[in-house]
Formats: sequence, structure tokens, C-alpha cells
Amino acid sequence: MIRLNADIMFDIVEKYWPMSVGDGKATRKKRPRILAITTDCCTGCAGSPACIEYCPIEACMFWVPDEDHPPFGRIEVDPYLCIGCQKCTSKGPDGAFLDGCPWDAIEMIPTDDWEAMHDISLPDAPPPPPSAATANLEAT
Repeated sequence: MIRLNADIMFDIVEKYWPMSVGDGKATRKKRPRILAITTDCCTGCAGSPACIEYCPIEACMFWVPDEDHPPFGRIEVDPYLCIGCQKCTSKGPDGAFLDGCPWDAIEMIPTDDWEAMHDISLPDAPPPPPSAATANLEAT
């Protein structure tokens, strides 16, 4: 766990490929109203997940291997990076099918609910990359 100051703490999570590459245009400028979460239905699409190619944020969606059952795994969403755009889901307005998760294994939940479940307050901007956070710690 890294502590940037008395108010901000976060765990370093090792992210594996495949992961979202992003479009280079979208960034998180404010805390989103809703967040994407993966449900227990996520199978990782056997290592070729459909959802990550639609995510506009680099490294927001990433592979988590199932260490007990390789080569299986699942996709997770980084709540510090998610912008709540819903591009990773397959349900559009009025249940219309769109691109994204073919198994409906991604749900959008209110950010306030996620924060209450995890006892965390998400900042507007994402935390700095681990290398920058470590450099900031060493400078103090």
C-alpha cells in the first residue's frame, strides 16, 4: 500500500494483459456518477475479452489470472480510472444490444454505492502512476 499523504492511500495492483489500451483522448477529469464493475459471470472470454477494446481509458480494464485454474481468469475494472462511459457494457438505452460484454458480466453501479461498500472516497483525478507515486514518496 502506498500513502501519498494522510488522506490518500491505495494498493498497487499488478495488471496483466490483455488490458484496455485507450483511445488517447479520454481522461478522468472528475469523479464519475457511475462505475463499471465486473460480476461473477465474467469469464474473461477465454483470454480474448470483448469489453476491453471499447474502453477509452488506458489500463482501466485488465486481466486477472485465476491462479488455481490457469489459463482461466477474469477482467477487472480499476475504479480509480473508470470514467463511467458504459462503453464496456452490452446494454444500451431500453435494453438495446450494443458492443461490449457479450455475457452481461459488467454492471454500472452508482459511485456513491461503490464507495460505501469499500469504505473509500474516490478522488476526481486518478492517482499518479506507481513510478511517480514512489518518486514523490522518496522526495519527502
